[in-house]
Amino acid sequence: MTDPAKERIKEEFLAALERKKQSKSGGTAHLDATSKAHGPHANADHHRQFRRKSG
Repeated sequence: MTDPAKERIKEEFLAALERKKQSKSGGTAHLDATSKAHGPHANADHHRQFRRKSG
């Protein structure tokens, strides 16, 4: 007892999902790019000094 309208809607959704999957796989992976952060720490030639408030 399947409703033809429900089957048609289901087929349209599956077709739309398949189109979405096809468009997602077309992107590039950027495997040749490098990260902007080249080290785990900033320059260590200056140290920040934290002082406790006295009041």
